[in-house]
Amino acid sequence: MRIEADWLIAPGAARLFSLLNDAGYNAFAVGGCVRDAILRRPVTDVDLSTDARPERVMELAAEAGLHAVGTGIDHGTVTVVSEGVPYEITTFRRDVETDGRRAVVAFSDSLDDDARRRDFTMNALYADSSGEVVDPLGGLGDLRAGRVRFIEDAETRIREDYLRSLRYFRFHAWYGDPSLGFDPDALDAIARTVEGLETLSRERVGAEMKRLLAAPDPAPALAAMRVTGVLPAILPGSDDTALAPLVALESLAGVEPDALRRLAALGGDPSDALRLSRKETDRLSGIVEAGGLAPGEAGYRFGSETARDAMLVRAASLGRPLTDELETAEHGAAKKFPVVAADLMPRFEGHRLGAELKRLERLWIESGFVLDREALLDDKPG
Repeated sequence: MRIEADWLIAPGAARLFSLLNDAGYNAFAVGGCVRDAILRRPVTDVDLSTDARPERVMELAAEAGLHAVGTGIDHGTVTVVSEGVPYEITTFRRDVETDGRRAVVAFSDSLDDDARRRDFTMNALYADSSGEVVDPLGGLGDLRAGRVRFIEDAETRIREDYLRSLRYFRFHAWYGDPSLGFDPDALDAIARTVEGLETLSRERVGAEMKRLLAAPDPAPALAAMRVTGVLPAILPGSDDTALAPLVALESLAGVEPDALRRLAALGGDPSDALRLSRKETDRLSGIVEAGGLAPGEAGYRFGSETARDAMLVRAASLGRPLTDELETAEHGAAKKFPVVAADLMPRFEGHRLGAELKRLERLWIESGFVLDREALLDDKPG
């Protein structure tokens, strides 16, 4: 088959294809850009694969006046900026030695060698400059069927890089046909190699989990992760019971999928286990704290978005539908406490001033934000 895609004929990509082909080398777009173009999904990154050695790629780029950086030259990868767009160009290669996290590679002249070192058949798809798809391992059929399949032996592929266990579940959530279920051989291999996840950095695991949880419906994948022992291994104390109800509530409320909201529904300690950023940790903490408040107060104290997420997670965890929680939270988010410290001075000072402000704020919240400034100031402490 032949794909048609704007990125394939973009000036930057076209120039690199010509640069390599005119010098007598083979060049192909590879992996995600080809896979997603076939599915007519958006493509953000374009990677190229070639039989030219990395040093030769850099020479050709320099001769053409292009900026090239050996970003992973030991593994055959050179980043070339063409027409203002960075492209990763990687030499065909095969694995010589792996330890579950990184590999020692040997460069190859064979596209088949390059294809066999990849993870899933649907990622071993190549396209030449005309868009003609090269499918050495039957990935096209798997992609069209929504079948996520490891290349050759699943356990071997996983032991080359244990992150592939998580990638399997992510790809199933994004590309798998739910009616096909999960490949029993893949699940068995994942369960038998679960101890290898301990060797991965928490940053890599966290990045993969966030991409998985952003899928339209990651609940079946998380359930399979629990069954194989992957979920408790990477996120101790977590529970995916509320995830499927949360996905359903999000759909009913017209809310877009969000990885952190879904992490909040899983529980455990994702901030540490997945090495979240400070911003992500703060948002996650806000969702959890807001979930312990009434909807209106949650909106007032944490804002409409965090309160909305908290109400969705709480309803999913309790296994009940939403009623007016989202509207009430939105109402609270729009309110501003009408009393300021100066209104209470000099009658109150120091800690008594702070205590009175808190009392009046509580009174105002419990009134449904109805009491105005005058009514609050007329209220005398009991």
